[in-house]
Amino acid sequence: MLGKCKRPEKAHELFQAMIDEGCAVNHESYTALVSAYGRSGLFDKAFSLLEQMKNTPDCQPDVHTYSILIKSCLQVFAYDKVQALLSDMESQGIRPNTITYNTLIDAYGKSKKFAEMESTLVEMLSEQDCEPDVWTMNSILRAFGNSGQIETMEKCFEKFQSAGIQAKLMTFNILLDSYGKAGNYEKMSAVMEYMQKYHYSWTIVTYNVVIDAFGRAGDLKQMEYLFRLMRSERMKPSCVTLCSLVRAYGLAGLPEKIDGVLRFVENSDVMLDIGFFNCLVDAYGRMGCFAEMKGVLEIMEQKGCRPDKVTYRTMIKAYSANKMIGHVKELRELMESTEGSQMTWLHREKPDFR
Repeated sequence: MLGKCKRPEKAHELFQAMIDEGCAVNHESYTALVSAYGRSGLFDKAFSLLEQMKNTPDCQPDVHTYSILIKSCLQVFAYDKVQALLSDMESQGIRPNTITYNTLIDAYGKSKKFAEMESTLVEMLSEQDCEPDVWTMNSILRAFGNSGQIETMEKCFEKFQSAGIQAKLMTFNILLDSYGKAGNYEKMSAVMEYMQKYHYSWTIVTYNVVIDAFGRAGDLKQMEYLFRLMRSERMKPSCVTLCSLVRAYGLAGLPEKIDGVLRFVENSDVMLDIGFFNCLVDAYGRMGCFAEMKGVLEIMEQKGCRPDKVTYRTMIKAYSANKMIGHVKELRELMESTEGSQMTWLHREKPDFR
């Protein structure tokens, strides 16, 4: 848990306390500490501990230890370290398992390293005890779907199904998302009908995917219907849901609808993040609602959310598009200013943008 909270020093203190108090430490204890270091990007310490495990009786690293460290390396694109770990596993006589292969396939797919993804799948298929599963299928479908390779995605889906791997709810969410991003609303609707026919209950992820897809397509009527349906089923909208609504209304040039989203936010307990506020800034900027765009900074201050570089760059882009050079200059200076003076510009007298 300390590792997941990015507190590896505390995790190490606890590990040392176990030893000091005479508790037996085994390879699981070591693996937990390796994971804590890996999650925080402290690879020197993680690899050093891995070597220590090899030389400690009854604490030899296993496939789980290596898989955890491989995943941490993949998250920061340290592919050289991944190859070193795979070679080390082979020298130790430890074979990758399904989780190891799925971790590699998912990471390669997200990075659009399709050759590496496919070669890993081929290697996985050559192993007797490493059958691909629904996680393997989902990772590959997501990789091709996100890159717009819809035909390849569909062929892979057919092959996995013919191999006896059954689609799960997450699989349908991936298909919906892929078709939505590709603008293939006919196939997206077909997946929705299939899910309804075979009683697949929608989750927040499903709703977010279809709400975003119809919003991007400009079908606000269907988007709003799905949002109402979501709420009628007592499903709590997330920041992702609200961002989709704001983005759609911004593209449609409907600032009054965005005001409605903000009223909903005020009467709900949805935890807002920087992504939502940046989405608001972008929507108002697109519509030329500069007073409202600047007002988002006030809302952020009230909510205790600090603007980031994306916030300011989005505002600069909007001002630049409308040749408002003075405001562009002020914001650039603000980005370079010290932390203590970052909100100074916000409290200046508001100019009349009309």
